[in-house]
Amino acid sequence: MNKYLPLGKINIILVLLLNSALCYGVPKTKVLVPKNASEPVMISISGKSFSYYSVILDEILVYSVRGPGKLKIITRGQLNIKTENRLDYIIYYRINGGEKINVEFRSVKADNNAFFEDASLGYPGIGENIIIELSRGENSVEIWSGLADQNLYARALFTEIKEKKINWVSMSPLYPAEPVSLVTNEDVVTYFRYSSSNPLKVRVTGPTILRVLNRVEFDYKMKGKLNYRIEVKENNKLKNTYMLSTDRSDVTRYRRDSKKIPGKANEIVITVPSGTHTYEIFLLDKNSILARILFPQKDIKLESN
Repeated sequence: MNKYLPLGKINIILVLLLNSALCYGVPKTKVLVPKNASEPVMISISGKSFSYYSVILDEILVYSVRGPGKLKIITRGQLNIKTENRLDYIIYYRINGGEKINVEFRSVKADNNAFFEDASLGYPGIGENIIIELSRGENSVEIWSGLADQNLYARALFTEIKEKKINWVSMSPLYPAEPVSLVTNEDVVTYFRYSSSNPLKVRVTGPTILRVLNRVEFDYKMKGKLNYRIEVKENNKLKNTYMLSTDRSDVTRYRRDSKKIPGKANEIVITVPSGTHTYEIFLLDKNSILARILFPQKDIKLESN
């Protein structure tokens, strides 16, 4: 009996293993559609059709995505005549309600490999890219035009980045001290309830990061998705504003309350600089939120100093 594999079978196995490794090693990229999207403008590029969305001065495009990863925003200006002077334009963007950032593009000419499927729109400019690195958790990115008299369009692609494994431990807030027990797959986890009138407050020593898992409290009359906003203050100064969306959880329930249903968790991440800082988390809408706070186990020593 021959105990060695034939050369042909060995080659097949090697090919299958290589293909498997390539599949697992390639980062996932997906197309994002703005939350407030109107009808897209179709642009044909090298024979393929792509959806772009209008970027104007008065209406902000909002993209929501769970990080970490890289967001690539492809912008294209509109030229009325293919041979006219090159186009200058400005795009503004903001991450999680933070600082406004502007990106300027100069002398952009028409793209010879692209055209609007609606020929009345003229000619699309060459695609100019904005690359934004997004941290772990829920992120909202707002973009808008810097000028009123220009027609600009955008397409957004998000590529996931694999994070290093971190061991997380939970911490209790300074207030409110109203623990609520939730059950997921027979595991009991403690959350804390907060609202617009009763914000969540925590004091922590950095440098470190905080993961805050937020669950909206649904009653049985509430159906469909629920949009809500939360605001984070660092030492009484506004740090970030998050626009989040959730619906009722299928797997998590209250341990002792049968009249409510917890929402699916939305995770936000707060970057804590060196020193001791106080954070307050406010709900800007009605209802109430259940929150769980986590930080890296390796940073426990910072809290004990």
